[in-house]
Amino acid sequence: MLIIKVILFLLPCFALAQDNSHKDLLSQLKLPPGFTISIFAENLPNARSLALGNNGIVFVGSGKEGVVYAVQDSNNDGLADKRYVLASQLYMPNGVAYKDDTLYVAEVNRIIRFDHITQQLAYPPKAVVVYDQFPSEQHHGWKYLRIGPDNKLYTSVGAPCNICEPDKPIFSSLVRLNTNGSGFEQLARGIRSSVGFDWNPETSALFFTDNGRDYLGDDLPADELNQWTTSGEHFGFPYCHGGDTPDPDYSSDKKCRQFTAPVWKFKAHSAPLGLRFYRGKHFPAEFHQQLFVAQHGSWNRSEPQGYRIALVKFNQGKPISEQTFIDGWLSKSNEVLGRPVDVLEMPNGSLLISDDKLGVIYKVEYKGNHG
Repeated sequence: MLIIKVILFLLPCFALAQDNSHKDLLSQLKLPPGFTISIFAENLPNARSLALGNNGIVFVGSGKEGVVYAVQDSNNDGLADKRYVLASQLYMPNGVAYKDDTLYVAEVNRIIRFDHITQQLAYPPKAVVVYDQFPSEQHHGWKYLRIGPDNKLYTSVGAPCNICEPDKPIFSSLVRLNTNGSGFEQLARGIRSSVGFDWNPETSALFFTDNGRDYLGDDLPADELNQWTTSGEHFGFPYCHGGDTPDPDYSSDKKCRQFTAPVWKFKAHSAPLGLRFYRGKHFPAEFHQQLFVAQHGSWNRSEPQGYRIALVKFNQGKPISEQTFIDGWLSKSNEVLGRPVDVLEMPNGSLLISDDKLGVIYKVEYKGNHG
C-alpha cells in the first residue's frame, strides 16, 4: 500500500530529462544569423497552444490528446525541468489563457477555468465551468483562446465543414465574453478556421489567422491574416476566400467586395495558426513589434508548403512583407519532421514554439551581436 501511495504522489509531476533524440532535427532547422534553437520541454504529446503564467510557468493545450500541461524551469537554467498534467480526458482543449492566477481552457463546447493554479500545480483544483453554450461539432471545433486588452476572453467558433453554409449563426465567428462567462458577443462572421490571434502593440488592433478551404487546387485559396475593426464584419466564408476568390459553389449571388478582405495573404494551404507580435528587446531591433506566425503546413497540396515560422513585417500598423524566420521542418524529400503550432514570448525575450507532431516546445534565443 505504501508503494502505491508513493506512486500516486508522483504522478501529477514528472521531471523532464533532456535527451539527444531531437539533435538531428535541430541541426536541420535554419534560422537567421545569431539565433539558436533548442528543446525547452518535451514529452508533451500533441502540444499546441501556449500561455504564460507567473514565475515563467508555461501552460500547454492539446487537441486529440485531451490533456492540459504545465511546464516549469524551476532551477532557472533555461530548460523546463518539471512537467505537470493539470487535466485529462477533455474535449480537444486547444486554447489556454492565463490571468490573475487563473488558467482558462477552451474545449470544443465550453470554456473552463482552474483557480489559483500556480499554487497547486501538483494537485490541480477542480475545473469551474465559465461558459458551455458552444456547439459540440468537432470539425474545426478546436479553439484558440486569449485575454484581450479589455480583459475579456476572445475565441472563435470554426465552420463545421470544409465548405458549407453553416446552419447556425454561431459557426465561423469571432466572439468574446467576460471572464465570468457573462456578456457574450459575436464580433465577426465569415471566418472558416482561426487558431491564432494577437493585438498589435503599436495600434492595439486585433489580427487573426484564417485557414482557407480545401480542394480548389494547389494554389487556391490564399490563407489569411485578417484585422478585426468593427462588430458585425464579415470576412467572406463561405462565399469568398482570400479576398478575391469566389467560391464555385456558394458565390452565385455574392461579390468579394461585399466582405472584409485579408490584410495579408499567405500561400495556400500553409495553415497559419498561432501568432505573436514580438514586444521584447532580446532580439535585434528589426524584430521589435513584428509578427511571428507558426505555419503548421499543408496536407491538401501535391507539393507541401508551410512547416515554418514566418515573419510578417509591419510598418505603421500594417503588414508590408513576409519572410522565413525558421524552416527545416519539411525535409528536401518532403518528409514532415515537425509541425509548429504556436509561439510565445518569454519574459527574457526568448521565443517558445510548440510542435504537435513531436510533442515538444522549442526555445529560440539571440546570441549574436546587437551592434
